[in-house]
Amino acid sequence: MKISLAPFFKISIMIISFGILLILFLPARTPKYKGLEKYANSVAKLEMVEIGGIKQSLLVRGTDIENPIILNLHGGPSYAQIGFARKYQKKLEEEFIVVNWDQRGSGKSYSFGTEKTTMTREQFIADTVEIIDYLCREYNKEKVYLVGHSWGSDLGLHVVSQYPERILAYIGVGQVIDWKRGEEISYHYAYGVAKENEDHKALKVLDEIGPPPYGNMVKDISKQRKILNRYNGTELQINTLKDTIYGFLFSPEYTGIDGIRYVIGSLFTANLMFEKVMDINLIEAIPIVEVPVYFAVGRQDHLTTPQLVEEYVEALQAPYKEVIWFENSAHFPHFEEVEKFYDLMLSIKEKSH
Repeated sequence: MKISLAPFFKISIMIISFGILLILFLPARTPKYKGLEKYANSVAKLEMVEIGGIKQSLLVRGTDIENPIILNLHGGPSYAQIGFARKYQKKLEEEFIVVNWDQRGSGKSYSFGTEKTTMTREQFIADTVEIIDYLCREYNKEKVYLVGHSWGSDLGLHVVSQYPERILAYIGVGQVIDWKRGEEISYHYAYGVAKENEDHKALKVLDEIGPPPYGNMVKDISKQRKILNRYNGTELQINTLKDTIYGFLFSPEYTGIDGIRYVIGSLFTANLMFEKVMDINLIEAIPIVEVPVYFAVGRQDHLTTPQLVEEYVEALQAPYKEVIWFENSAHFPHFEEVEKFYDLMLSIKEKSH
């Protein structure tokens, strides 16, 4: 008796198609805290808020809404983190209301209607201030803790400099200081380590793009970063690219459509913003701030060089300033040494009250 496989094939196709539809269109959400009685005062909210004239995405989580707010400014520009940051911030949610924001043109906040003319540092600063005001109104606070990572640390210090009245303290992670000089140092490090490892393929690529300023900013930076990543110049213990991809597929905060939006938004934002952000030297631009500042520095960070952070801190005038070294981290110390970053935030909270 001959059994036809056609029905099984059709059923398999239907199941696969249904699975793809679920991944693409299942509504995004963030898990609630388990135990209604214990977490009666908690918040776990994924929302779209109108900021700067467009809808932008916020992930707000905390076990107690009486706790102070941390607003995280992600790097890139365009390295949105709502899809994966939660796994690194569980302990922080016990002591703070932790807010992640996919910035204008990035991740869940990207839309085809985003005007290219709005993709400026000034607009991002205005967006950040509007979000801080929104969060303070929503949760009855006067100020927030501002954590800026990489590009977000450039943005964060500009916000602190212009609007200190809303900031309890600023925490710079993978702090950008002088974009142009930092890129030169990073390039020469990548070249040196490739030469040390007799990586002729990498050396050829680096010779072709040449040292900064790059001819094709987005493509050449991408090539240099790929080599830098190969030699652990950005991450030692984690893989945020893998985290991002897993976020597209498995994070409840992201749908498959959000993953598509993320990829398109990354290209859109990188092409518009990379050259615009390379004009800043914070030692010259922001020599004074009016709030306490802390710099979480990965000892092995070869993307934003610790040497430049030390130079900036020495020159900076602030009511309080401190460098905290993360010995087992590169560019993502807040994700690579989660416990240490939690302890840092807890000590900052205790100093603020």
